[in-house]
Amino acid sequence: MAASIHLPFKFEMPARVRQVVRGFRFDVDKRILLLAGILAFWVCVIGIRLIQLQVFEFGDLTQRAQRQQQRSIEVEPRRGVIYDRAGHELAMSVSVDSVFAVPSEIPDQATTASILGKVLKTDPHEILARMKASHAFCWVARKVDSETSDRVRRLNLRGIYFQKEPKRFYPKRELAAQVLGYVGVDDNGLGGIERAYEERLKGRPGKMLISMDAKRRWFGRVERQPEPGQNLVLTIDEHIQYIAERELETAMKDTHAVAATIIVQNPKTGEILALANRPTFNPNLFNKVPAEALKNRAVSDVYEPGSTFKIVTVAGALDEKLTRPDEMIDCQMGAIVIAGMRIRDHERFGVIPVSDIIAKSSDVGAIKLGLRLGEERFDHYIRGFGFGAQTGIELPGETRGLAKPVNRWSKVSIGAISMGQEIGISAVQLAQLISTIANDGVWTAPHILADPALQNLSQKTSDGSILAQQRRVISPLTAAQMKQMLQGVVLRGTGRKAQLDGYSAAGKTGTAQKVDPSTGAYSKSKYVGSFAGFAPVNNPALTVVVIIDSAVGLHQGGQIAAPVFQRVMQESLEYLNVTHDLELRNPARATLQASVKDSDLSETSPDRLAGGLDVSESPEKPAGPTTGVAAVAQPAASENTPEQVAAPATATLVDVEGVPVPTLIGKSVRQAIEVAQESGLEIEVIGNGVAREQTPAPGMRIPPGARVAVRFTP
Repeated sequence: MAASIHLPFKFEMPARVRQVVRGFRFDVDKRILLLAGILAFWVCVIGIRLIQLQVFEFGDLTQRAQRQQQRSIEVEPRRGVIYDRAGHELAMSVSVDSVFAVPSEIPDQATTASILGKVLKTDPHEILARMKASHAFCWVARKVDSETSDRVRRLNLRGIYFQKEPKRFYPKRELAAQVLGYVGVDDNGLGGIERAYEERLKGRPGKMLISMDAKRRWFGRVERQPEPGQNLVLTIDEHIQYIAERELETAMKDTHAVAATIIVQNPKTGEILALANRPTFNPNLFNKVPAEALKNRAVSDVYEPGSTFKIVTVAGALDEKLTRPDEMIDCQMGAIVIAGMRIRDHERFGVIPVSDIIAKSSDVGAIKLGLRLGEERFDHYIRGFGFGAQTGIELPGETRGLAKPVNRWSKVSIGAISMGQEIGISAVQLAQLISTIANDGVWTAPHILADPALQNLSQKTSDGSILAQQRRVISPLTAAQMKQMLQGVVLRGTGRKAQLDGYSAAGKTGTAQKVDPSTGAYSKSKYVGSFAGFAPVNNPALTVVVIIDSAVGLHQGGQIAAPVFQRVMQESLEYLNVTHDLELRNPARATLQASVKDSDLSETSPDRLAGGLDVSESPEKPAGPTTGVAAVAQPAASENTPEQVAAPATATLVDVEGVPVPTLIGKSVRQAIEVAQESGLEIEVIGNGVAREQTPAPGMRIPPGARVAVRFTP
């Protein structure tokens, strides 16, 4: 049994101590509660912040992180190929290297930028500024050639990488440069077909993601593949285009002109087979040429047509039955007064037939016919032939020309316009005028795209209204009469240098004074010489327009433009194997084809982005009249002095090839149709009753199936 201890006294804690102990316990509990409160507060703050970061600011922070760690760049699609009518590539895309940098990987950006600047021939400060502006990615050089790319690779610079991109390449260099156009660094079309059909050619860009890992190493992946652009096929014929380019280059050297244009067209379909301009440029190096060379003069330049516009005047008078080709007109020895103003002809013509007004290009004779027409009817034919309106060709920058409405004509305007002044036209409008005559009086919209779904076969007038893509302007008989008169220009008139070997040809010369911008008056030394024609006469296969601006020395259209027409037309017809309708003066031509060599049109290597059309290696030109530098020193002569031109005035008809035109005069419509069918010819019936006129004349030989225009009257 445990013994119990009994204290001799009773222990009690002093009151003061008890008070202190109770106070200490209270302080500890208070501090614990305070600490717990503080901890709870911070938990709430952190929770709220986490909610803010993870919920409300998540998207923004994620994007900011991505901008620091990765970058999305567009991957350019491959542009569509542009082909000529035979499937030859005129514009294509090749893969080349683009140089880019990851600045965070470059230890010494200033030194790297300096080295790259010397190799790339770029300002190093510009490269350094790009590096400092971006942490993960920046372009250093876009679409460099293979030699430059190899030099940069050999430097083995840290943080410098390469990306393949498509680059536009024009394998034929200057060939059809203004038609094709050109593209910028980002492959955006800036001219010609490249600009007009940018959306179709461009394609849809892809997307590549450049990312950086924790060790600051980059890696890229393509998130969306680019979709290539669609291809285009042009009506341009590469070989005929080459012929036109070559002869235009020769003409520029011979005449020392400031500019020139050639258009070759199929008059029946409106297809443009060649469109050449000088000065020109290499689309591969477009940024190194003056702006003047980039301009497509054939559609954008306006000039006064001069005597070529007399076609409109005479055709209108014939179509209105106000004259006949054989009517004699008094040209008053080369002077006429209109509204108190005396207008002088280039030569003192007396009484001559209407056909010679065209052949000898009489201004007074044309003015008299214009006065017969009157302002309203004359304006009707001007608009009918397409002047004062866009032709609708699928090329950017087309002009409407300058054709004043009748209410703005002065009292002298009808005389001035009759001979081709006070009106401005483009080269493509002149081509449409001569093609309308060649196409039996039917205006057909020109086009340069072979795909009918993309063709802009409509004509826009100055007020925005749309004209039909094909319309009759003059009757078939009037067109046939104009053909014969225009043939007279070549046989005995101002265009003798346009005569072909084995083919009949028709056309009109023109020589127009240019306006001096400093004085506002006509220049005494600057002229635009032109020739517009077609061949063969009775079944035209081609029309060719030649315009030469500001030639030095000889400047008349018959002297400088007609020979170019002759060479282009002769070689183009032979290349197309068009049947001869006249006897060959040079029998060797019977087996001669267009001398266009594959070596002259061979494709340039995509790695070679420089060079130009080598005219010195052009094929040998066909025999025929030419202009030369020596001719510049000769005294200037009027284009209307045919006796100065040594050329035969007549052509021998072929005894084979073609059928003779039967005599239809005096026959009824039914009889004429039967006789024409027996001869294998078609007949264009105009009017009714008895045949009074026919074109071509009886006895002429024309191709089987050709058309004879016959006018019937009661």
